Amino acid sequence: MIHHISGPAGRLEALLDDPAASCTTGKPSMPGGEAPPPRAVVVLAHPHPMHGGTMHSKVVFQAAKAFCRLGCAVLRFNFRGAGTSEGAFAGGAGEQHDYRAALDFAADRFPGVEIWAAGVSFGAWVAMTVGATDPRVTLLVGIATPVSMYDFSVVASSQTPKVFVHGEHDTISPTRALWEFYATASEPKEIVVIEAADHLFDGRYAEMAEAVEGLVA
Repeated sequence: MIHHISGPAGRLEALLDDPAASCTTGKPSMPGGEAPPPRAVVVLAHPHPMHGGTMHSKVVFQAAKAFCRLGCAVLRFNFRGAGTSEGAFAGGAGEQHDYRAALDFAADRFPGVEIWAAGVSFGAWVAMTVGATDPRVTLLVGIATPVSMYDFSVVASSQTPKVFVHGEHDTISPTRALWEFYATASEPKEIVVIEAADHLFDGRYAEMAEAVEGLVA
């Protein structure tokens, strides 16, 4: 379902996948036919908008479906200047403000439900950095996490559980750099490296989705 989030630079275009309406989870309905609340609401950020990343990128779409199959509601949105979202790219700082607005929207929409901060590539930096400092967030999820390109120090020191899914042949953010970061990051943490996958998992979307489901099941 299409929504518009009130962002600091204008309206942000968003899509909300509700597992009760858009996914088959195998969970029984509550008495009276009412759907159970989602396991969590995942705020999912997309790759770098200056390189074509949007909430409709294939890897974002497949990750959203993976979370949805786990019984999570998924809020994905376009950063300022991407898609029909208002504003213009702001170098990362502005996009972090956009992400905070999306977290607020999710918290208001699903009061009392856990919030997971997730993102792909540039979106992983934004989501994990903001999520690491927000007490409402109970899990950080990085997909194609570019630790060699951005400052992830606040994520490394965070006590919030964190999981990573990465491509073995990622040339944008080499796997070796992620392993070095991972070795210094605080527990709890988990990682899965997808064999033969590149930065955005071209041709390996199913394996990426399975890894996401396996890490947070």
